[in-house]
Amino acid sequence: MAQKAGRRGNRETVDLLIVNANELVTLAGDNQKPRTGKQMRELGIVRDGSLAVKDGRIVAVGKTHDIMKRFRSGNVLSANDKTVLPGFVDAHTHLVFAGSREDEFQMRVEGASYMEILNAGGGILKTVRETRRASVDKLVADGLGTLDVMLEHGTTTVEAKSGYGLTTKDELKILEATRRANQLHTVDIVSTFLGAHAVPPEFKGNAQGYVNLIVEEMLPRVAEKVLAEFCDVFCERGVFSLDQSKKILAAGKSHGLKAKVHADEMSMLGGAGLAADVGAISAEHLLFSSEESLKAMAAKNVVAVLLPAAAFSLMMGKYADARLMIDCGVPVALGTDFNPSCLMENMQLIVAFACHLMRLTPAEAITAATINSAHALGKANEVGSLEVGKKGDIVVLNAPNHKFLGYHFGANLVDKVVKNGRVVVDKEASPSGIVHMEE
Repeated sequence: MAQKAGRRGNRETVDLLIVNANELVTLAGDNQKPRTGKQMRELGIVRDGSLAVKDGRIVAVGKTHDIMKRFRSGNVLSANDKTVLPGFVDAHTHLVFAGSREDEFQMRVEGASYMEILNAGGGILKTVRETRRASVDKLVADGLGTLDVMLEHGTTTVEAKSGYGLTTKDELKILEATRRANQLHTVDIVSTFLGAHAVPPEFKGNAQGYVNLIVEEMLPRVAEKVLAEFCDVFCERGVFSLDQSKKILAAGKSHGLKAKVHADEMSMLGGAGLAADVGAISAEHLLFSSEESLKAMAAKNVVAVLLPAAAFSLMMGKYADARLMIDCGVPVALGTDFNPSCLMENMQLIVAFACHLMRLTPAEAITAATINSAHALGKANEVGSLEVGKKGDIVVLNAPNHKFLGYHFGANLVDKVVKNGRVVVDKEASPSGIVHMEE
């Protein structure tokens, strides 16, 4: 007995232990490139799983019996009959804006298209007017409220695009509000400059003049202030052409901003092919992309960020062909596309939409919402899987296995959320869920 007690006494002390998970979904594997094809079904599940976290990082993953022999902690969470997986990574949001567009929702119900609303001065341009009037403090406050909801539903990392300012001053304001929100909130934010979101009223009929403003003034200022990691462009008929998009992305690269493309959302313009051509980290939407363009993306490991809630909210009656993409070898990721016309903060529901509307398997959808989304943000070495050395970003679900994410939808399955090794959402301990928000 004395020998056994000695072994227990020699266990390493850690900050957090999660034990007895019915399924511990690790997504362990090669983090050098995103998962494709059959790899997207390989979740690395450990049954009766456990993990240890110290100083915000995962230090061990394995069977509960083995982990408990090696580690001890004053903070032990039981995940009995629960599923544990990496914190969701939301690869596409428009987090910071002012106002709402519920009137346009009714217009869509009555048959108006996205481009008809935009050409009538609504859509993005309505939000631009309201965002320009808003203060940085107001934008930050609204963004923090949205992040609270995202966190409560298990999202621990999000991408946030600008694009509702469309002047140098207002784009910088949005990006500054994004940076401040990142400093204040537990959720990590990856910032994207999307000055090329629409042609503003001041440049109506002169899209090229606005492109020149982006290239000659906006991008240098964004880079100077180090306000973004990525440069994105809405490559679409009636917005920015292939040549204009390529010019903007090339200018972004010259300032150290990696390329993303809003591609082929409303028509087959060729944005997916452009993303492959310029070596973008991701192409997003992709409802009308050709098989040839998808194969070009696959050859370059360009991640397809699919946004089923956007197509759902726009009532397009069409979704990206995720099965074709996987068959072509394209790595697939997911995002909410949270924006004024798609008020969706819940990545659990996005996983369900991916299954029900795009016929991803639950395993493929989870891969797309975690490790592949992390690759779409260039963060796969930090988040997206439960592996030694990565951030302790963890979600405990009130679900017996991973398939419940697509099967039981419309409810929040989160029991606890751990961010950087700290419990930040606990549905048992706090009625609101969120128990600690400071960094």
